[in-house]
Amino acid sequence: MSYTRKPALDAFRATFPYTIPMMTGFLFLGVAYGIYMKSLGFNALYPILMAATIYAGSVEFIVAGLLITDFDPWNTFLIALMVSGRQFFYSISMLTKYSKTGKKKGLLIATLVDESFSLNYLAKIPPHIDRGWYMLSVSLLLYTYWVTGAALGALFGTMLPFDLKGVEFAMTALFIVIFAEQWIKEKSHASSLLGIGVTVTCLLIFGKNHFLLPTLFGIWLILTLFRSQFEAILSRECHTETQGDKV
Repeated sequence: MSYTRKPALDAFRATFPYTIPMMTGFLFLGVAYGIYMKSLGFNALYPILMAATIYAGSVEFIVAGLLITDFDPWNTFLIALMVSGRQFFYSISMLTKYSKTGKKKGLLIATLVDESFSLNYLAKIPPHIDRGWYMLSVSLLLYTYWVTGAALGALFGTMLPFDLKGVEFAMTALFIVIFAEQWIKEKSHASSLLGIGVTVTCLLIFGKNHFLLPTLFGIWLILTLFRSQFEAILSRECHTETQGDKV
């Protein structure tokens, strides 16, 4: 396969088709967010700046509502921490992935969201593509989609001829597809079953409003305590896949 000597351009060409499904969800949600902010009476500049600086979809929708209530920075901080606390566990999982990426690491950390975690963690990077540029390209493309969607919603959303109610389910559906694809690829479903089991258990114990952080902590704790066993399973899967490719 021929490629240029420009690693950033090579990475963009490899990752753009890979991010197209996410682009659809990001643009729709971004437009919905821009329209929502506009409906609350905010100038278009507010959703654009918030999308560019906060870059956390759930938090941005929450903050939009908090901006029209009494000033309460401590409560806002706690809510944002609880909603985005899962990023702490994502970051631990990405320590190895983001190692040896040089100056790109800062941007990779700043643009780590659910979707960039999913795509970069599961990515099979072609051997001729620089790993750091590949992951950064994914993250920056997703960031661009979100800010663009918010800007379009804020500036032109009220002109759309259709109802965007319920569009937030697009990203949920996308994650279901990603999970299904990963399940099909797995030889052993140990990690997937672990995630499902811990999630259901925490949902039953803590309820739907408080189960997320206990779930993430529980999965992280089990993976830490039984790290060697899970690494052995993954090693066997990779070895089997390699042997299959050779055949």
